[in-house]
Amino acid sequence: MIETIKEHLAEVEKFTSTSKDEIEAFRIKYLGKKGLLNGFFAEFKNVPNEEKKEFGQVINQLKNVATDKVAALKTALENQVEAKGKYGDLTRPGEPIALGARHPISIVKNQIIDIFSRIGFNVSEGPEIEDDWHNFTALNLPEYHPARDMQDTFFIQTDPDILLRTHTSSVQVRYMESHKPPIRTISPGRVYRNEAISARSHCFFHQVEGLYVDKNVSFADLKQTLQYFTSEMFGKSKIRLRPSYFPFTEPSAEVDVYWGLETETDYRMTKGTGWLEIMGCGMVDPNVLKNCGIDPDVYSGFAFGMGIDRIALLLHQISDIRLLSENDVRFLEQFKSAL
Repeated sequence: MIETIKEHLAEVEKFTSTSKDEIEAFRIKYLGKKGLLNGFFAEFKNVPNEEKKEFGQVINQLKNVATDKVAALKTALENQVEAKGKYGDLTRPGEPIALGARHPISIVKNQIIDIFSRIGFNVSEGPEIEDDWHNFTALNLPEYHPARDMQDTFFIQTDPDILLRTHTSSVQVRYMESHKPPIRTISPGRVYRNEAISARSHCFFHQVEGLYVDKNVSFADLKQTLQYFTSEMFGKSKIRLRPSYFPFTEPSAEVDVYWGLETETDYRMTKGTGWLEIMGCGMVDPNVLKNCGIDPDVYSGFAFGMGIDRIALLLHQISDIRLLSENDVRFLEQFKSAL
């Protein structure tokens, strides 16, 4: 009898199936009320006393192995059915996938680049850690020039000649040094100034500066270019240019766009005038061209610069510039539908 039980034990250990019916039949065969195990237990009383111990051990072993086998096969079958239902049922609702969003700075920068690329401007980039020549001196701001006080600069303490760029005009200098006219380029990038952080200003922000150098470039060309940009960017075609001062352009001007006074927000943004300042511009100073190896008697050019952050605040009605750099997901999710 013991040998018979051991044969069943070997059979149980070999058994495997992925069929629910076969597994159930196996369970009934060994563990059912009329199964083999109950029959073996019933024979226990007829076993000689000297064999009872071994007989009982073999029966318990068969019972445990059969029970574990049934449980393992059922678990495997349930997992298989669940996986099939999960990945094979096309009627199940899809898993939600979080939709990313572009940063408002990237949105506005890409819009500006796209507008100027339509009229032949390429994109140039340069280092954010600059030297004094490219950031100041080449741009007509020699040492001790009072105009340097207009920009609170972050200097690298180990080398007073190295600093964080205060404008992307330094990129224009590098571009003029390595390219011959005609030059038509815009330089987007991050700049740094040692300013108090508030709702309207920050110690770092983003600019796009443009440069056009060729023969017979006039102030009229500059105005026409800016007129095109404001029409495409803001849908506003009415602009005005007010005389101003920049060391690297002469003459220089501030550019205002007529925003209008249709809403209370318009009154607040324009201080009741309807006009909104958006950028500075001017004709490139001959000294700047000369410093970059371009003959000012042959070539002339214009330059302009605007703050990307300020335009983003304006277009998206953002009240605090600090929101642009805090990476608050609740704020960024508002731009999911933006391009």
